[in-house]
Amino acid sequence: MGFRSDTGGLIDPIAMASAAPILPGATVTVVDQRSIYNGYTGFVQRISGDRAAVLFEGGNWDKLVTLPLRDLSAD
Repeated sequence: MGFRSDTGGLIDPIAMASAAPILPGATVTVVDQRSIYNGYTGFVQRISGDRAAVLFEGGNWDKLVTLPLRDLSAD
């Protein structure tokens, strides 16, 4: 038994309950192998729908990037 996701696949409710929530202020890591930001760690600034604005800071630069929640892992 599971729930239907927006993409039509089944979601295991037990797996959903054990996943760490991603909320504003959380530290997250990008886990999308195709992204140039893969492996980067940043701070969630805001969430809108299924996307999160993540702030990456590195020395003398800051960058705010909007990424799908499915491509992020809470640390």
